[in-house]
Amino acid sequence: MFLPLLTLTLSGFAGTTWQTPPDEIRAVLDAPSAPRSWVSPDGESVLQATRVRYPPLVDLVAAMEPLAGVRVDTRNNSHHGWYGYKDPRIVAAGDGDTVTLALPEGGRVLGVEWSADGDRLALQVRLEDHIGLWVGGADGVGAMVPDLALNPLLGSTVAWLPDQERLLVKRIPAERGAAPAAPAIPDGPIIRSGDGDSATSTYEARDVLTSAHDERLFEHYMISEIAVVDGQTVTAVGAAGLHAGVSASPNGQHLLVQTLQGPWSHRHAWWRFGRVIAVWSIDGEPEHVVADLPLADAVPIHGVREGPRSIYWRATAPASLLWIEALDGGDWSTEVPHRDRLMTQRAPFSREPTEVFRAEHRVDGWWWGGKRGTLLVRQYERTRRWRHYWLLDVDRERSRALFDLSRNDRYADPGYPVMRALDNGEWVMRQVGDDVFYAGGGASPTGDRPFLDRRSLRDGSTERLFRSDPERYERFIGFTDPRGGGFLVAGEAPEDPPGIYRAAVGAKISAEAGEPQREIDLTVVTKAEDPAPALREIERRLVTYEREDGVPLSFTLYLPPDYEEGTALPTVVYAYPLEFSDAETAGQVRGSLKTFSSFRGPSHLFFALQGYAVLHNTRMPVIGDPDTMYDTFVEQLVSGADAAVAEAVKLGVTDPERVGVMGHSHGGLMTVTLLAHSDTFSAGIARSGAYNHTIRPFGFQNERRTLWAAKANYINISPVMHAPDIDEPLLIIHGEKDQNPGTIPFQSERLFEAVRGTGGTVRLLMLPHEGHGYRARESVEHVLWEQLTWFDTHVRGAADSPPSGE
Repeated sequence: MFLPLLTLTLSGFAGTTWQTPPDEIRAVLDAPSAPRSWVSPDGESVLQATRVRYPPLVDLVAAMEPLAGVRVDTRNNSHHGWYGYKDPRIVAAGDGDTVTLALPEGGRVLGVEWSADGDRLALQVRLEDHIGLWVGGADGVGAMVPDLALNPLLGSTVAWLPDQERLLVKRIPAERGAAPAAPAIPDGPIIRSGDGDSATSTYEARDVLTSAHDERLFEHYMISEIAVVDGQTVTAVGAAGLHAGVSASPNGQHLLVQTLQGPWSHRHAWWRFGRVIAVWSIDGEPEHVVADLPLADAVPIHGVREGPRSIYWRATAPASLLWIEALDGGDWSTEVPHRDRLMTQRAPFSREPTEVFRAEHRVDGWWWGGKRGTLLVRQYERTRRWRHYWLLDVDRERSRALFDLSRNDRYADPGYPVMRALDNGEWVMRQVGDDVFYAGGGASPTGDRPFLDRRSLRDGSTERLFRSDPERYERFIGFTDPRGGGFLVAGEAPEDPPGIYRAAVGAKISAEAGEPQREIDLTVVTKAEDPAPALREIERRLVTYEREDGVPLSFTLYLPPDYEEGTALPTVVYAYPLEFSDAETAGQVRGSLKTFSSFRGPSHLFFALQGYAVLHNTRMPVIGDPDTMYDTFVEQLVSGADAAVAEAVKLGVTDPERVGVMGHSHGGLMTVTLLAHSDTFSAGIARSGAYNHTIRPFGFQNERRTLWAAKANYINISPVMHAPDIDEPLLIIHGEKDQNPGTIPFQSERLFEAVRGTGGTVRLLMLPHEGHGYRARESVEHVLWEQLTWFDTHVRGAADSPPSGE
């Protein structure tokens, strides 16, 4: 059953029926997307499957229960909106031979787990009434495990045990029974209370539990039983509970189990709930309680909870745990010499935990090395937005700084460590001697050129093994040779659809600075046909320029097919504002012109097929101190927008009297802010944004101050407060079930009423059953139609007939 769109009638627009965009746009929507690839640990096999896009709206209408931050599809006890991947097949990386997997009719892949040797794999499969498990080999031969319904709602669901023969899973207990029926009369009123605790972020307040019945539903859908799958046999392990995660120790003798415990909060999502983290024997017998954590209901804004967090098994020891503990109460604003410490405890867990490292800044990631005791730790310094990498030997309690850089410095970004699977399935950095490997995006002033480096852990020196061809976009996806002599890359070019290539590293060659220093030979493994030839007729250009204050900026210019140089076109500016500490990193180029274009969803890029110039990924940086940068948010947005449009006019591609602006989420706020404070644009389209920050008083986006600490700022960057100044036509779009706590649908409804009530031209489109992004085929097509019609009326036709109020 379809519900009508909630719209107001405007001359030239439909009222409450679904509309479709032009045929040339629908043809692009129908084009198959490039497959996703899961490379086996040995690099010899690749599982590929095609994402299910644009499901019919009836799928979104299916029964859904929002429970403590989880939206449950009650038909199959999975996440609502998980549609997975279809047509799974295994491709041999050596010769490209392909085997199609036989899943039950309608089955969709939700998750993939390769065994450490790459010989076997396990798939979580979405079926109509449950989530099942398929187990098979790299040859594609396998079967569904009978009478097994997985529960994927909380944490990890499927993993290979260290013997790499059996699987550890979370399943729905057979005796669970039917879901509790809603009472005819509520058990009681809805009550909330405050106990004098400190302020917490408003990002916790969406889809929370609201009643005793909600609590019963939460317990029903989240309960799981840990089990071991051996072939077609499934054996329960331990007691059922609301298990939020389970993992086996590297020696296979213990289980680390996180189990949620009440009382259930009506203010917070499940990840703030109380929990017991315990070690069980492999047979399910409780052995040791690592931590008994209460409800984290007083976490500081943008802070972390107190007590042990991020508890994991050490990859290079038989059965040792490592975790983080805050030394500042979890509060960034507290001045302390050290913010975090790393703690360890090993089996039989009879001794007290020991501290192995004190971090000056917040620890936000770690990677185990290939040699015993080696641990790479990343710290984040909030004040400077700086990342610090430290190398530890946890056995000898030694540590030293390795390197550091700005989090926003994409040009200097070293990438991420390349990992490998040990025989027991644990992952460590791929290490040869004292060297590890790093793969990264390779941002540069001319666009992204991904790379693969070999980096010394002794002196930090690097050798570049591979860098994407300057005329293509190629990225490392996995090794085929344990010593780094061969690997797989995903490659594409503007006229060449994405494919997978086998790379062989040859001898060192003489080359220009910054280019690969070794000879690379690429062999095709998979190759696709062009699914949407019409997009190849669109021209792309990278445009760089400066803001009035000298900040370097850029955008990618899309020009329609058959564009005649010097023709001034109606133009669409699309952007998403980001925060930076300095002008240098703010102006760095993002993206690449060497990718194979593919448009999807309600993208603004479709305007290029309709005769518009499109300024894509327009840089709109907000630069300053993290604690106060929003004080100049409006001024910096206006300056950035004016600079972008001025540059496009200077190039001769843009008619300054016919320019529209649009954005999604934080970009929606940007759009309405620009309409209120600038006269640069003819009209705007704001999607799924937040427009009144006074109803988000405990911080928004990266603003860390409360409303009462920065009252003038909250009001200044709330477009609702400036509704009389929004005198250009505004189209507002929002999913009526937006799950993002900061962008509740009420935000768009109030903005519409404010603009309408002050005499502005405005249209509100609420999409039934849609969340923060828009998924259903009907929704995507209608949004495209609305966007095209709105700008055709108010941007393309702006010079001919000025808009009138509604």
